Amino acid sequence: MEIYDSEEAQVDAIKSWWKENYVSILLGLGVGMAVILGWNFWQSYSKTKNEQASAQFSQLLKAVTENNLKSAEKLAMLTQEQYPSTAYADYSGLFEAEIKAEQGDLAAAKQVLEKLSASSDNAIGNLARIRLVRLMLGSGEFEQALQFINKIDPATSVNFAAGYDELVGDIYVALDRRDEARTAYENAKRKGAQSALLQLKLDDLTAPETISNAN
Repeated sequence: MEIYDSEEAQVDAIKSWWKENYVSILLGLGVGMAVILGWNFWQSYSKTKNEQASAQFSQLLKAVTENNLKSAEKLAMLTQEQYPSTAYADYSGLFEAEIKAEQGDLAAAKQVLEKLSASSDNAIGNLARIRLVRLMLGSGEFEQALQFINKIDPATSVNFAAGYDELVGDIYVALDRRDEARTAYENAKRKGAQSALLQLKLDDLTAPETISNAN
């Protein structure tokens, strides 16, 4: 550390140092303040956007409850357009696809679900994929549905594995591949699926001789 002969020399040194460095110091402080103010603004902006999206999504749910599908569809599309970075946009997409399917516009419903499937690996993405496969089944696109499921990354669908296995079983039933269907249903059951419907599907695939032996 430099030692000064007097307090006056020390003050002069400080003044000299300030003169040489004040621009960069003020710039640093300015950037720091801008970051803080920008973050606070973004937090406030995001909160406002989420609140607005939540209010609009509540209107969507009300319209669905009242079976006002025209209004619900419009609100679903608006929510996706106006609040694309919120979770409400994704949920609105699921509703839009469901409404279009109920209206018989399966091509439009598939388009919405394909977009959701491609843009997300979270729960919404998996729900969209499951619904997309069901639409494929309803349209008779059995092989395409099977190929679609086989391309899904298991790492991003662990919590939905049982649901996918049950869908695979449904596809194999449609293809009249009963042994493979039974295996898929058993896999679904082993992974946690316990619905009465799944058990009925398994019972329907039970070989007649097995039932006779059990009696």
